[in-house]
Amino acid sequence: MNIAEMYSSLPQYRCWLNYEQFHDTADTSLEPYCRTIFVPSGFKVLQSAAAELSAAVKGAFRFSPRITERDDGACGIVLAVDEDSFPDGCDAFRISRSVDETRIYITGANENSVLYGAFEFIFALGCGKSADKIEMLSHTPNRIRIMQQWDNASGDIERGYAGNSIFYKDGKITSDFSRIRDYARLLASVGINYISLNNVNVHETETKFITPEYLPQIAAIASVFSEYGIRVMLSINFAAPIAVGGLSTADPLEESVQNWWRETADTIWSYIPDFGGFVVKADSEGRPGPYTYGRNHVDGANMLADAVAPHGGIVLWRCFVYNCRMDWRDRTRDRARAAYDNFMPLDGKFRSNVVLQIKNGPMDFQIREPVTPLFGGLEKTNQMIEFQVTQEYTGHQIDLCYLVPMWKEALDFDTFARGKGSRVSDIVSGKLFGSPLGGAAGVSNIGDSPAWTGNPLAQANLFGFGRLAWDPARTSEEIARSWAVLTFGRDSKVVETVTSMLLRSRDVYEHYTCPLGIGWFVNPQVHYGPSVDGYEYSCWGTYHYADLHGIGVDRTAATGTGYAAQYRQPNAEMYEHLETCPEELLLFFHHVPYSYRLKSGQTLLQYIYDSHFRGADEAEELKKDWESLRGRIDPQIFDEVEKRLTLQVQDAIEWRDVVNTYFYRKTGIPDEKGRKIYP
Repeated sequence: MNIAEMYSSLPQYRCWLNYEQFHDTADTSLEPYCRTIFVPSGFKVLQSAAAELSAAVKGAFRFSPRITERDDGACGIVLAVDEDSFPDGCDAFRISRSVDETRIYITGANENSVLYGAFEFIFALGCGKSADKIEMLSHTPNRIRIMQQWDNASGDIERGYAGNSIFYKDGKITSDFSRIRDYARLLASVGINYISLNNVNVHETETKFITPEYLPQIAAIASVFSEYGIRVMLSINFAAPIAVGGLSTADPLEESVQNWWRETADTIWSYIPDFGGFVVKADSEGRPGPYTYGRNHVDGANMLADAVAPHGGIVLWRCFVYNCRMDWRDRTRDRARAAYDNFMPLDGKFRSNVVLQIKNGPMDFQIREPVTPLFGGLEKTNQMIEFQVTQEYTGHQIDLCYLVPMWKEALDFDTFARGKGSRVSDIVSGKLFGSPLGGAAGVSNIGDSPAWTGNPLAQANLFGFGRLAWDPARTSEEIARSWAVLTFGRDSKVVETVTSMLLRSRDVYEHYTCPLGIGWFVNPQVHYGPSVDGYEYSCWGTYHYADLHGIGVDRTAATGTGYAAQYRQPNAEMYEHLETCPEELLLFFHHVPYSYRLKSGQTLLQYIYDSHFRGADEAEELKKDWESLRGRIDPQIFDEVEKRLTLQVQDAIEWRDVVNTYFYRKTGIPDEKGRKIYP
């Protein structure tokens, strides 16, 4: 028995596709339609859609529907591709009922879209919708919705908090695809259409994935994902022409290098006809890139784009670049400026099949950052937004931290690039500037744990990323509530409690960790637990500059690093001034005296004290809320979450005491409320 078979009976393994519990939630008005599924032959993705519908129906109504390609006039569900009814190139589906109410039609612009429509029908079934409320039309503005694995061939996962890789072990690619198939099902159910299979920090073994030594095995994995409409991509080593090609250079302007990449692309597509293309991390954190040869990002990206273009491939070029040898002594240098400074001069010079993959903030996935000014700056270049689903700086999937509200803030941010209403979501979709490609990337949070994500509640972030990537207009509450229903059923106390816990959790985590946008109070390397000065004198450029008088980074144009001026007006003016800067980002943009009074009337220092005491109390409240559900939730899920919430309470107390004591010792100013702070 393989691992997937061992785990498949566990509700936490099935995640939101826990069809067995649909029996208690499905509305009986849908039952007559579910006895027959009409699906045309010759479409492998439609066959997957029919299989998912069949499994969901069996869970809901305890019978297996008849699946047929012959239309015999029976009542049923019809799956069909209808290209002419949808905008060209758009992933879109429609769920409708026939006039005589004997058929439910799930139609889509392509096979993938029909599959997404089938899953939407399944979600409606699981959430108890009736037949008269089933109709809908849905389309996504984002052509690229990619999950990016940070898995290594060794089997470990960089910044992974849910066990080891489901793809690799001990330098070898797995031959057991059962769990990979279930992962493909989960991703397709929320609209993901690409996956990159390996870490962006490409090591020796993974560098060879683009060679015939490994391509047959990569192709076998790709064939599993293709059944669910997901195209495989690979993260590549920019120095691969040297490492595996036998060349003496990887200079993108050298003809021999260009030829090598073209031949490599031809080879890859000969093994994987629907291969998606390359993800590239170059000239960042020690990774090789075009700078080595005196070239720039355009030279490197376009060389690769030309190689994959004949096959319809794309290049996702990550914008996480900065001089990682910063100097804490030099306050004029600012890591936050790096993406804008590097890429703005290159706007309009990239090929049409290159997409710049830009992190939501200018630093590195902190609990609170401003949106990077590169969104709204670039106008002539394909862009997509990168979110970190894995909780590197947000609790390691021990602490509960629902990230969808943070992502919504980024997508809804108004850049004013074309006047008021120029939201980031419209930039990354290509709508605002008429870009042909764009979308969203999520750094995966799954591993081989029984619950996929370690903490079963962290599944909400995986689910939420996909739902938001498909439709950025969805609300955080809508996503949280639907996830809770699909995962736990329709017990109203469970749904309301879990939804409330999720929606509060981001603020709770922020309260007991890093105040007002400063970030980086974590232990170096591991990025878990408090260490206020852990990075303060490092080369990573993540400083808070706390002294006995104040804290924060002066990023103003007048007296600081000038970062605030990278934004368009009126945002630049808003961030420039202490009085108009949003308080949740105050310390990101300004060095502020501890005596400064916030809008609440609190001094900055008292806010820090109050926030950390409050956050520790709120963590305890989360645990109590969960404990109120004992007996209402599967015991294995309940115990796993309870264990992690217990750790979160302990961690929150540690954060509270370390941070508050740090500032008390720094300033000598006591807490106005006389609470315990250690001298």
